[in-house]
Parts: sequence; C-alpha cells; structure tokens
Amino acid sequence: MNKPIYFDNNATTPVNPEVFKAMEQFYKDEYGNASSIHAKGRPARHAVDKARNVISGMLGCSEEDIIFTSGGTESDNLAIKGICAANLSKGNHIITSATEHPAVLSTCKFMEKNGFKATFLPVDKYGMVNPDDLKKAITDKTILISIMYGNNETGVVQPIKELAKIAKERKITFHTDAVQSFGKLDIDVNDMNIDLLSLSGHKIYGPKGIGALYIRKGVRVIPLSHGGHHERNLRAGTENVPGIVGLAKAAELASQDRDKKNKALTGLRDRLHKGITKAIEDVHINGHLTERLPNTVNLGFQYIEGESIMLNLDIQGVCVSTGSACTSGTLEPSHVLTAMGIPPEIAQGSIRFSLGEGNTAEEVDYCVSILPEIVKRLRAMSPLKK
Repeated sequence: MNKPIYFDNNATTPVNPEVFKAMEQFYKDEYGNASSIHAKGRPARHAVDKARNVISGMLGCSEEDIIFTSGGTESDNLAIKGICAANLSKGNHIITSATEHPAVLSTCKFMEKNGFKATFLPVDKYGMVNPDDLKKAITDKTILISIMYGNNETGVVQPIKELAKIAKERKITFHTDAVQSFGKLDIDVNDMNIDLLSLSGHKIYGPKGIGALYIRKGVRVIPLSHGGHHERNLRAGTENVPGIVGLAKAAELASQDRDKKNKALTGLRDRLHKGITKAIEDVHINGHLTERLPNTVNLGFQYIEGESIMLNLDIQGVCVSTGSACTSGTLEPSHVLTAMGIPPEIAQGSIRFSLGEGNTAEEVDYCVSILPEIVKRLRAMSPLKK
C-alpha cells in the first residue's frame, strides 16, 4: 500500500472536502462575529442559525434546543454538571454505566467528590445494560441517568429508547452520549424520550473542536462558563462560526444515503472480522454480534499485547487502536472490556478496527493478509503461549 490504511475512524475522521469548502469562506471573507449586528456580523449569524436548523432537523427537535459547544467532552460535562447544579434541591444521585466514555465517567466521579452519589451500572458479557438493573438502581434522590448510545471501543449499541422510557416514567432527566452514533444511527429525541444528547463534529468527517448539546425545552441546566449571552446564556464565548458551519455540513452529508453507506461499512466490517478469525486462531470478538455500530469490530488476540499488534500494523501501513483515543496513553486494560468480564489476557490483546467511508475491500484484504504473520511472530515470543 502506498499510503497508510486508516482503520481508526472512531478516534477521528478526515474532514470531508465539501465540509472544508463550506468552512473556508468563514475564515477568509465572512469572518464577522455572529453577535455583531453590522454587515460583517449578519452573514455569520445567518450561518449559525442555518446550522442550528440542520442539527435540530436531524434530531427531530426545535432549533432553540441546540447549544453549540467545543465537542463531545464539553457537551457531556455541561449536561451532567449542569443538571446536577440545577437540581440540588431535588436529589444528589446519578446513574450511568460502567462502559461510558471517560468524558462521562470522569465527570460522574468528579461529582462524587462534590457531594453526589453515582451508580455505575454493570453490563453483560456483550456490553449491554440490563433495563432491570436500571430500574433497581433508581432511588428517590436520582436526578440524572446518562447512558451512551453507541460505545466508542466496542461499537455496542444500547437499548436507549427502552432505558430512556424508564427514566421518563420516573420523571428523571435522561442524557445520552451519542458522539459515535450521530450520523450513523436513527435519532429522534422525542420518540426516544431523550432529554439531553451530546454530539461531535470530528466523528462524522467534520472539524475538530466543535460539537453540540441538545437540551429539551423545560430542562434546566446551569452553565459551566459565564460571560456573554451566547447560546441561550448556557455557553458564553464568541461562537466558532467556521466550526459550526463545518459541523452542519458534515451532518448534512452524513444523512445523505446513510443506509447505503452503513450497508457498505457493515460489509467491510464483516469481511475484516471473518477474514481475521478464519486466518488466526484464538481470536475473540468483544461486544455484541448484531447490536453494534456498522463500522466497528473489537477483537481480542489471546496470548499477546494489543499495543504490540498495533505498532506492528503501523509499521506495515495500517492504523488501528487498542481502544479509546482518550486513554491510549495508559497500559491499563480497557475499562470497557474489564466491565464486560473479559479476561485480562484477552482484554490486553484487543484491537479496535473502526472503518470509514473511504475504506475499501482491497485495504481490508491487505490487513487480513499481513496480520497472521504479525500475530504468529508475537505469540512465538510470548510467555503466555505454550
């Protein structure tokens, strides 16, 4: 292969040329502040309003329910901390799952240090939350339930509609981190009973540094930052107009022929999965076989370290990851795989392959062709392989 093969699209995606083109004019010609009412500010304000319309249309909500942020992490923080701060008189209990993104887990742990109690729901061996466990965890002090839609490491898709219905029946605010799902799966916040939803631009071929938080009308949130009256007084600071425009354009493109694109991604994902498991022994899938994102497969290679596989693949021109990009600096086993009860010797040898729209069958076949020799060589050196 002449150029690197990129199988790490859950970490980030390349900016679509159409997205880049849409953003460019707001860096060069239409550089005005969206809060300025003069001739240079009006086009920027119009662009932000148009973008808000696009995002709200994809979620089935009102334009005024969309708050632009710097990305998924800020959206998760605003949702969790904002709800907790606004509901101090009602309770101090949060429920989430053990397999959430660090942006949710770390925020819930931060709230624990500040007078709140958090329940981290277990998952089964497939990474799924049991709705009955959620029902049992609810107390009269529960003010927020936050469960992610699609997992960034395994691709597992949770039964969000069912979980959110439980929250609605108990009059508890429900938040979902949909960073990996937005643009890939159907989302209708009203039909799914979702009160807050986080999304990000750089997972759908948009720019980094931009995201959004959907907040249902009537749900009170205390802002994290204070200053101007931007974003309904919930996110002070000059709007990132080029980023907002890029996010909207990326969302627009993601919705076009989505089923066709998902079918193609699923085909490539399954081709990769079947090719690897046919060519290599002692390979285990981490996650659910059917309830998962169309582009993601997480495989555990017994007896060897995932980081060694990743580095060897990199040398031969294939980019993959051992889990979340946000935790790639640690050698600790994935918290997601650990919560699923996957033995350490398999969890430590796990690789996430997350495909994208630019990937081809030729790239998949190349990866399948070089991986057996890499695994064979690493296992020959492993003290775990007898």
